[in-house]
Amino acid sequence: MVSQDENVEEEGIKIVRSSSAFDCGGRCPLRFHVKDGKVIRVEGDDFPDPDKQLRTCLRCRAIRQYIYHPERLRYPLRRAGPKGSGKFERISWDEAYDIIAEKLKETIEKYGNQSILLVTGGGYLAALHTPGAAYSRLLNQLGGFSSFYGNISSQGAIFGTQASYGFGQIFVGNSREDWMNTKLIICWGWDPARQISGTNTLWWLIKARENGVKVIVIDPRYSDTALVAADQWIPIIPGTDTAMMAAVAHVILRENLQDQEFLDKYTHGFDKYKAYVMGDEDGIPKTPEWAEKICGVKASVIEDLAIEYATTKPAALEDCQGPARSAMGGQYNRGAITLSAMTGNIGKHGGSACGGLHGIPYGHMFRGIIIPSGTNKAYPKGKSLRGNINPRDRLDTRMHVNKIFDAILNGKSGGYPSDIKFAWFCQCDFLNQIGNTNKSAKAMSREDLFTVVPELWLTPTAQYADIVLPVTGFPARSDLSRPWPSGPYFGYMNKAIEPIGECKDDIQIAEELAERLGIKNFKREELLDQFLNNPQLAPAKPLIDKYDDINDKWLRLLAVMAQDLRTNIKDYEKYKREGIHRVELKEPYVAFKKNIDDLENNPFPTPSGKIEIYSDQIASWNRPLCPPIAKYIPTWENRDDPLVEKYPLQLISPHPRQRVHSELYKIEWLMEAIPHRMWINPVDAELRGVRNGDMCLVFNDRGTVAIEAFVTKRIIPRVVCIYEGAWYNPDENGIDRGGCPNTLTKDAMAEGGAAALKTCLVQVKLEKGDD
Repeated sequence: MVSQDENVEEEGIKIVRSSSAFDCGGRCPLRFHVKDGKVIRVEGDDFPDPDKQLRTCLRCRAIRQYIYHPERLRYPLRRAGPKGSGKFERISWDEAYDIIAEKLKETIEKYGNQSILLVTGGGYLAALHTPGAAYSRLLNQLGGFSSFYGNISSQGAIFGTQASYGFGQIFVGNSREDWMNTKLIICWGWDPARQISGTNTLWWLIKARENGVKVIVIDPRYSDTALVAADQWIPIIPGTDTAMMAAVAHVILRENLQDQEFLDKYTHGFDKYKAYVMGDEDGIPKTPEWAEKICGVKASVIEDLAIEYATTKPAALEDCQGPARSAMGGQYNRGAITLSAMTGNIGKHGGSACGGLHGIPYGHMFRGIIIPSGTNKAYPKGKSLRGNINPRDRLDTRMHVNKIFDAILNGKSGGYPSDIKFAWFCQCDFLNQIGNTNKSAKAMSREDLFTVVPELWLTPTAQYADIVLPVTGFPARSDLSRPWPSGPYFGYMNKAIEPIGECKDDIQIAEELAERLGIKNFKREELLDQFLNNPQLAPAKPLIDKYDDINDKWLRLLAVMAQDLRTNIKDYEKYKREGIHRVELKEPYVAFKKNIDDLENNPFPTPSGKIEIYSDQIASWNRPLCPPIAKYIPTWENRDDPLVEKYPLQLISPHPRQRVHSELYKIEWLMEAIPHRMWINPVDAELRGVRNGDMCLVFNDRGTVAIEAFVTKRIIPRVVCIYEGAWYNPDENGIDRGGCPNTLTKDAMAEGGAAALKTCLVQVKLEKGDD
């Protein structure tokens, strides 16, 4: 019998409370059962109140196999074959450090610091051990490095949100329990049952439905959320959301159901959106009949949805990031924000602000870098970005995230700021996760590119590295974690086990490399002394100095430095012991409530001080593909593209339920539970002679993927779905046997900066079928 109370021992078993650090939708509390230094069992949160319990999903329930998998990296490796061959030889840490240090010095001397590219991602997200922070601090001490612009997942939503609500506005969600105050929930492109989007999201969605709230799902798939929580599924053609939103707005305006008082007081430029919707601008009224021809949703369904949404008070329209990860980009989110403003649901209990970023500002403020990374002196000077949402101004100094490998291939001759000679990919499998993987593999195959990859696995990116460094996973670290978007809580990661093999944490790797490179005063201990000599932190010095472990000291210092931690956590020892601190809210958090309650004293941080339905800043750019209001504009590789004659199927690639992007791909328990397959409608399958379970080839001009077919009516005709994150694995003929959808996607960006991964045309055939 094992006690469930604290980090206690019974019968030789110790329960260690921690949380995950994945870039998943949850960041779940975990309880590691440890015996003889090994995790023998993993359980989730055991908090007795069901409304406050944070339930662990199947990913972390399989984490024991992740920790001890035979393919986990345990030793430093040096490439021993062609790049991408996966052939490596074991070397010592001293050898690895010597090779990296020599190559860094040589690269800087010959080509300058801008030839060094540091690529960071979401492989590990917590306060102290963030890999990008460790290596940027190291490289900044050497003079700096080149970087990139944009978030591969969220840039479209970020652009749409900041264009409407103001620069820096990220946390635009309501806390999930606020759904108990609503009467209608519309999940427009959002699938929290699969993507999670907050550990407690599905719990409150189902509870709201049990409370009588109607749930509508708009999606090309009959998604997992539709399956478990929806009263109605409205299938829609990918990339056409803004057309349907305009038609919803047309009905609301035609029936005079808009909240005109709200629009007049809180928004800027609605008259211009109204002129577009009613046809005054271009002579084309955006009626449901007009939209039906574009989005495939019957006009009567659009009509009913519009009237129901406008007359049900309050109502929560929930968009997300996925549909914005396309050539349409943030126009989708701006359209959703406009509808929410038209119905007066922003800043009110039971409503929603939309914007696709469902976060609330609890547990997020300490994210990023606890140990400052210093100044990047290699950073080229460009236009000021403060208050500036123009993505092109960022491209003056940085490559776009979906263009990283194009920049490696083409450098200055391709219009990029620098020629890359040294690449450092830290726990981000970008070769696999951004568009046009075959091009990415070509870029990584350059013999004049030296690549270092600190990793837990020999990922597709790591297979192209010259040196691979084995790093510790979160069960072997102590750190502070944060919730994904929903909160409100703070997690504490108690170290459960010692590192496996010769794995080291990223800070240690950076410190030991710094010593090789002759960098002084770089170690955690030395920097901590500098911090504690700051007069403002003098009161904390005796409280921190009495502890021995340097990581523990830094985490305690963070609790003093970070305002949200300092404000909310009064008993640090209890927080550490229990592995979590739940923030008690007096009422559900509502985004922009203070702005709506008192606009005069709390204006929106936009040029107008209001919610910008029309953006004068965007209008000044004069870019037809990035209009100042949320318009439907046909994009490349949609159903109107002439390319559809050759590639008649649209490909979507949502988040998988069994992986965190490409992490956890190798876990057999998860593979068995949810096999990696392509969803295809029976109509499309029959036309191609495809039956359930057949091995198919999915292809276009960028590549070919081999994958098993799942024939299902849960996806609309002329659309196929391959969930992202499966590992790129080309055979001798260049066919990707791993089933990575980015073998097929384009390395392009929308005008607003979104990585356009969800705009893609393909064809499907049986692997042994005729051309």
